[in-house]
Amino acid sequence: MVRRICVLGVLLGCVSAFVLALAAQTWSGEVGAIHLLRPLLVQTDPGGGVKATATLLFPGSPSVLQSILTEYRKWPELFETRMRIAQVEEHDGHVLTDVYVSHALLPGEQRLLCESQVSPGGGLITDLKGGDFKQYHREWRLQAAGDGTQTRAEFELLVEPKIMIPDWLIAVAMERELTVHFRLVRQRALDLVTKER
Repeated sequence: MVRRICVLGVLLGCVSAFVLALAAQTWSGEVGAIHLLRPLLVQTDPGGGVKATATLLFPGSPSVLQSILTEYRKWPELFETRMRIAQVEEHDGHVLTDVYVSHALLPGEQRLLCESQVSPGGGLITDLKGGDFKQYHREWRLQAAGDGTQTRAEFELLVEPKIMIPDWLIAVAMERELTVHFRLVRQRALDLVTKER
């Protein structure tokens, strides 16, 4: 019994240190060189799953960010998590993506079948259509910022896999992975803006 309590204490200490290290990055108001207008907040959702929200400032106009978000076949390049695109189909402004995700928290590959459509005001809405998840909703809302050479992006993500994993563990992984995701999106935007000059 004492041994179990000690092991549990060490495990909780390690997780706490990991969470605090991640939190320190977001407290600074920066993700790399991306200015966070509203800090990345990752928490369990009362309806199930884990929800993340943030408001960020990216280089480039909304059209630059829109082109990055709608390059469906290049989505895997924007994430640290390994994934592969099995199929992309476009019909009447709706794009169906069949993605297989290999994540350290999940066994094997998990199928994520989603439908995306461009938001009328700028951005992208992606919703679950099938696969190995109970819930998946991702939304980017884009607006021109400053003199039009930057983009204010409101981001929201809700994820719930079918496999039973503690929500707190998903939240810790999601915070780290989204921090990397935002950096990769920013780098792609910088590359495109540099090419345009």
